[in-house]
Amino acid sequence: MLGRGRPNSGDSGSERENCWRDCVRDIRAGNADALGRLYDASAPALFGIAFRITKNSADAEEVLLEVYEQVWRTANTFDPARGSTGRWLMLLTRSRAVDRLRTLSRRRQYEYSALAEQAELTSSEPLPDEASMLSQQQSAMRQALYTLPPEQRKALELAFFSELTHVEIAAALGIPLGTIKARVRMAMDKLRVALHPPTTNARSAK
Repeated sequence: MLGRGRPNSGDSGSERENCWRDCVRDIRAGNADALGRLYDASAPALFGIAFRITKNSADAEEVLLEVYEQVWRTANTFDPARGSTGRWLMLLTRSRAVDRLRTLSRRRQYEYSALAEQAELTSSEPLPDEASMLSQQQSAMRQALYTLPPEQRKALELAFFSELTHVEIAAALGIPLGTIKARVRMAMDKLRVALHPPTTNARSAK
């Protein structure tokens, strides 16, 4: 769960803006601690925005991770003369939350289309042998996934099911990019072996 921000019930809007602006200024200077201060001060408000859009706590938390990663990368592009820090952060949050909804919607549409196509093919021309083979393949895939080390399975799920880039996964998990790439590559190699085991014994027997 997200951490709670510092109590600020007595703070005025201008005090909050000054706090957020000072944090962004320090982030622009490369101060990593300032990102933590900004998180503590702004996360409750931004989480509320993300949750209202996504309607899901886990998705809202993922949105916040993306927002603060983007703030760290692009703080030097923020121009206080063009608007308040609060407005900038809220716009980033809305944009990321809407993008996440679109991604989830596209994924659901793809899954629905695939299931509908499969159902149509099955109903128009029943093929028990093929259905049994498909069921076996799906079962083998699930079993293969759960044989992966947790860290490799997590990286693979984020890459393929959440459609995140390696850079985004590294930022979300707080792990070096090279480590993420290695985990995804090793996971894919293990899945290939699990799903398509070598047949050297069969060849040698011929």
